[in-house]
Amino acid sequence: MALSKIQPASMDLTANYAFTGTNSVAGIDYEEKKLATVTASSSATLDFTSSINSTYNIYKFRFVDLHPATDGSIFRFQANAAGGSGFNETITSTDFESFHNEGDDTTGFSYQANQDQGQGTSFQTLTNSCGADADQCISGELFLFDPSSTTFVKHFISRTQSANESNYSFDVFVAGYFNTTTAIDEVQFKMSSGNIDSGTIEMYGIN
Repeated sequence: MALSKIQPASMDLTANYAFTGTNSVAGIDYEEKKLATVTASSSATLDFTSSINSTYNIYKFRFVDLHPATDGSIFRFQANAAGGSGFNETITSTDFESFHNEGDDTTGFSYQANQDQGQGTSFQTLTNSCGADADQCISGELFLFDPSSTTFVKHFISRTQSANESNYSFDVFVAGYFNTTTAIDEVQFKMSSGNIDSGTIEMYGIN
C-alpha cells in the first residue's frame, strides 16, 4: 500500500531514508542570477547597456552604498527603448516617502507631487536628497518588469533608503511605467548634480 502522508512522530529523524518515485514541491520556481555589477568611481553615470533582453521576465537593480559627490543631490534613473538613445522614455509615476531625523523630533509620511511624472521624459527620482558626508549613502532596489514585451508598458517599482544632508533617514517608494510597447534594453542611473563618488549597482535576472 502506498504511503501518502508521513507522520513526524512515527519517524526516527536521526536515521537515513531513501525515497523513490516522483517528488515535487509546488510553487517554488524562483531563480535569481547576478548578471552584472557596475562600480562607481567619481562616475557621472552608471549604465547597463547589455544583457537586458527576453531571457528574464524581471530585472532587479540593487544599490549598495552609493555615495554622492555633491551634498543634497538626488538619485535618479531613465531608460532607452531598443534602437533609442538619450535616456528620455515617457514615464508616468508615483512617489511617497517616510522620514525621521537623528534629533528624534521630526517625522513624517507624505506623497511627493514634485517628484512624480505624468507622461514626462525626465530622469525619474528614486530618493530624497542625500548627504555627501563621509558616512552618508544610498541603498535600495529597483525592479523592472518584462522589459522585452512588445505588447505592454514596462512597469517598475523601487524602494530606497538614504541618509539626508540634514541628518534625516528617508525611506522612499517609487513606482510607475515606461509608456512604450517597444522593448526596453538600456538603463542609466545618475545623481541630479555631481558624480556618484563610490558604491555599486548589481543587476539580477529573475524568472
